[in-house]
Amino acid sequence: MDPHVGILEDWGLKADVAGLEAFSKTCVEAFADVACVVKPQVAFYEQFGSAGLTVLERSIAELRKAGVLVIADAKRGDIGSTMAGYARAWLDPESPLCSDAVTVSPWLGFDSLRPVIDLGEQHGRGVIVLAATSNPEARGLQRSYFDGTDTNLAQYIVDRVAAENSQHPGAGNLGVVVGATLAEPPRLDEVGGMVLMPGVGAQGGTMDDVRRIAGGDQTASLVSPNVSRGVLRAGPVVADLRNAVAEQAATLRL
Repeated sequence: MDPHVGILEDWGLKADVAGLEAFSKTCVEAFADVACVVKPQVAFYEQFGSAGLTVLERSIAELRKAGVLVIADAKRGDIGSTMAGYARAWLDPESPLCSDAVTVSPWLGFDSLRPVIDLGEQHGRGVIVLAATSNPEARGLQRSYFDGTDTNLAQYIVDRVAAENSQHPGAGNLGVVVGATLAEPPRLDEVGGMVLMPGVGAQGGTMDDVRRIAGGDQTASLVSPNVSRGVLRAGPVVADLRNAVAEQAATLRL
């Protein structure tokens, strides 16, 4: 759910709170019966202040009530009590923004994520860590080597997530974001948790890329390719959006 100005206009909606609410209601109605996971882009709601966040709160609650898993794409990152506040906002059952998982940024140090990791584990919610993103600006940082080693920062983040997940049986509640368009992705064979993989479709990534980056079948079973524009451009008719979800699900099946 990425209600940027362009998609609102394409749907015949104004870029205001009323347009945001109409967009979100349509998405909830369309996706509740057919999607297993929905990822609202938090920034597009925050830009409208408290009214936009109210729309997001309702959307999250309605999707979760319908049995859809919600990943809040908030990309939060901070330290200490501030990070603990972000953790409570997105993962505490008492919060009106409570989601099934939240995306976080590790670039203040992986251990700065401890408050959100601990709260996620306490409440059985996911924490999805930015590791190797597909935006071109990221390469210089994420491909840099970590602290005099031969491990780049993206791989270091994946390895830290894998270490956290290895402490629990089965798939862990930590995941990573790894773009589908990367020529030199980190190794994911031991990640042990969800791999959220944006970049398929409009950004140029293919399912062959997804399989290449995932590596073996065990990791492939944990990959969730992310598609936004390929679905939303079918709107605003609910039936058309549902058909687009079904088509994308068939295309993205690993």
